[in-house]
Amino acid sequence: MDPTTILLFAVAAVSSLFMAWVIGAGSSGATPFAPAVGANAIGTMRAAFVVGLLGFAGAVTQGASVSEAVGRDLIHGVSLPASSVIVVLLIGAGLMAIGIHTGYPIATAFTVTGAVIGVGIALGGDLAWAKYAEIGVVWLLTPFVGGGLAYAIASVLPRSDVAERDSVPVLAGFVGAVVANLEFAFFERGTLVATGVDALPLEGPVVAGALTLGAGVLAALAVRWDVTRDEAGGLRRFLLVLGGLVAFSAGASQVGLAVGPLLPLLDDVSMVSPIVVLLGGGVGILVGSWTGAPRMIKAVSREYASLGPRRSIATLVPSFLIAQTAVLLGVPVSFNEIIVSAVIGAGLAVGGGAGVSPRKLGVTVLAWIGSFVLAFGLGYGTMTLLAR
Repeated sequence: MDPTTILLFAVAAVSSLFMAWVIGAGSSGATPFAPAVGANAIGTMRAAFVVGLLGFAGAVTQGASVSEAVGRDLIHGVSLPASSVIVVLLIGAGLMAIGIHTGYPIATAFTVTGAVIGVGIALGGDLAWAKYAEIGVVWLLTPFVGGGLAYAIASVLPRSDVAERDSVPVLAGFVGAVVANLEFAFFERGTLVATGVDALPLEGPVVAGALTLGAGVLAALAVRWDVTRDEAGGLRRFLLVLGGLVAFSAGASQVGLAVGPLLPLLDDVSMVSPIVVLLGGGVGILVGSWTGAPRMIKAVSREYASLGPRRSIATLVPSFLIAQTAVLLGVPVSFNEIIVSAVIGAGLAVGGGAGVSPRKLGVTVLAWIGSFVLAFGLGYGTMTLLAR
């Protein structure tokens, strides 16, 4: 194999690892447990440690779909060379690093997607309009769906006429039913429900529905027992479970932003398999979470809204659902956008406008939009200069 090709791939791999570290230190490492930290259910350093492990697990078991979308579906007609991949990753990681340093959560999905599209256009690639429409719908709906669901849940949980030993188990049952239908790489049939159907003498949608319902009922009964026995402790434990699910989903969603651009290079470097690339991205996210996430955890948990256990639960349930929907669709999505929108929705439900910092919100939204535009411009401009 050409030594130059190997060298360029090695440089691109290091850039990808740096990008994974930045993601772990920023969006996927900070936001999943930020509501739990804000509710004093877990300490900052312990949250960073746990989220790193769960993010690694999510990256390895569910990270392939978003990785494929970022690497091959954003631009048609051209395959990004190693130099372009390096440019994309350095732009994304650089903008993310600025966000970590300043304490404002830059949207990783916006920076990487913008950079890939900008580089691809500069190389003469064709625009993937169908994929852009899918991504745009998810990005546009995320604040409204996430914030709306969080607002609705947070409006119900503190009501005196709705006992928490009833409302919280209902949420737990819904989450349990969703978990039973998540796709994992280590299941031959993809999901826990499908695996269960194979193990039974009967099959069909009725059996799958019964297994899904059973998983939801078991989760609801377990949480109901815990909340009835110790309300405050049960709420904290359910909150931590939700944080774990969101952390897992963050790794699954965000690893593709780090390793996706590498996938076209694997056609020329056949000795490296996609699973090895995913493992490397997972390790980068894990190390980033352990070493760099605490600063952003504090920023998200304490500056966007005044959170308690109930509002934190209201934040994490829609965050988990949106993240897994994005993984299922293979859409790169910003975890900062997901969590921050849900945090604001939950804060508005209980605290009104006083529960949210308008200045922080306005700067964050501008940072999201600006990161996409800037990344696109830098990608296009850099590749145009290199092509001369």
